[in-house]
Amino acid sequence: MGLEMRTQCEKCSEPLASQSAAYICVHECTFCEPCTKEMVNVCPNCGGELVKRPRPRVH
Repeated sequence: MGLEMRTQCEKCSEPLASQSAAYICVHECTFCEPCTKEMVNVCPNCGGELVKRPRPRVH
């Protein structure tokens, strides 16, 4: 099962393209880079670590 590639930041609603820098927790909560930095890499929903979301390969 692959990641759900959400298309916007859950905090500020900034659009996130599949190749955008985005951060996710183990529950796939998704945030843009500026919001992630503001939250010190901690998910506000579960308290888990936010890590860089992998980007899909471009064919």
